[in-house]
Amino acid sequence: MKLFKGIRQQFIQESNVKKYLLYAIGEILLVMIGITLAFQLDNWNENREKKISEIRTYENIRDQIIGDKELIQNQIDYNNNYMDQFEYARKIIMANDRTQMDTLGVIVGNLTNYSDFDREGNIYETLVNSGEIQLLRNQRIVDRIRVLEQRYNYINRMESIHYDVMLDHAARSITSVINFASAEVIKPELIFTHEFQNLIFLLVQIMQEKDNTYLSAINEIDGILALIDEELK
Repeated sequence: MKLFKGIRQQFIQESNVKKYLLYAIGEILLVMIGITLAFQLDNWNENREKKISEIRTYENIRDQIIGDKELIQNQIDYNNNYMDQFEYARKIIMANDRTQMDTLGVIVGNLTNYSDFDREGNIYETLVNSGEIQLLRNQRIVDRIRVLEQRYNYINRMESIHYDVMLDHAARSITSVINFASAEVIKPELIFTHEFQNLIFLLVQIMQEKDNTYLSAINEIDGILALIDEELK
């Protein structure tokens, strides 16, 4: 700055107005360039920090939904295992096959089992409340996270329906039919009825809808993971 001041004074003393004006303009330009560079550096640092935060958010989402996918797959396996059993029992009852009473006793005792993902967290709402949603520049990821949240809510509703049917109907129906300790059928005449057959049919229908919903959620998760992987490359 002392150098610039000395040059200005020299031009003034020499009454060289033209050179002084050119110098003054140049000095102003240098100041403006310096300010512009400082702003650009600040913006670069800010954008860099935002990108780091965005990547961290994507990684957190990825880790969470990978865990969710594993849990959902476990529920699919659990749900399908019992759904196959119940469908087999329904066919035995339809055929009035009383030679498989022992098998029926075991399956009927399992009518109170049901899959329960029970996802309590809300990914999208959490992102909105924390402000992290503003960091995500890929709108497709945001949209699919919102859809995934809807899938989770529907899963919870279907699981609640299954629980209510199991508690209000299945549990009451089988209490007087079998011995829970031995799985022995005590009153076979109550099993081989259209009412009991309808109960099993209802449970199977609910479980099939649950299976479809689980698979739909996994499809959304796979789509989100593919998009996040692209962002993290």
